[in-house]
Amino acid sequence: MIIFDLDGTLLNTAKDLEIALNYALKTHNLPQKNEQETLALLGNGIDMLVAGAIPNGKNNPDFPEIFATFKSYYSEHLNDYTAPYEGIIPLLKTLQQKGVKMGIVSNKFDEGVKALAKKFFGGLIDYAQGVTDTVKKKPAPDAVFALIKEQQAENEPNIYVGDSEVDIATANNAGVPCISVSWGFRTKATLQQLNAQTIIDSPEELLQHI
Repeated sequence: MIIFDLDGTLLNTAKDLEIALNYALKTHNLPQKNEQETLALLGNGIDMLVAGAIPNGKNNPDFPEIFATFKSYYSEHLNDYTAPYEGIIPLLKTLQQKGVKMGIVSNKFDEGVKALAKKFFGGLIDYAQGVTDTVKKKPAPDAVFALIKEQQAENEPNIYVGDSEVDIATANNAGVPCISVSWGFRTKATLQQLNAQTIIDSPEELLQHI
């Protein structure tokens, strides 16, 4: 089975996240972030995105209110600019035709993950798991294990595909090989510095590792 990260791997969500973040920051009279600053904060969930953008992070007494503003706005604007990366849909169709099981594990809140998965990958990927009160964020392996169990893939070879250091750590913690993608929120040079096991530069390259 192939376990995909969502943001930065299957979907380019950066613009919508940047806009939502800056909406929240502007609403609370805080300095806004540019694209590169936003990208650097992505990967650990939307709570850490907001925390990383404000003074004192989660210790800021206004954090709950700022985060609520962000989540409310983002929930209404999940896919204004969001779209699959080029080559992703053909890749998923090919994998489906080959009978490969697929799932999504994301650090985005569960409702958002399921909404985006249904909109963009309905009929291709059946199982998508985000963060809930009972499912820990990556790099904890909990969501990966839950996906493997749900798909009855315990005795099958499993591969994790993601774009960041969080994904590399998640795969390591779950004991599965990781394939890192260079088209996401981290550069190829950064992935190399993180000692990524395998790096691919286009979705179709994944087929070589199946």
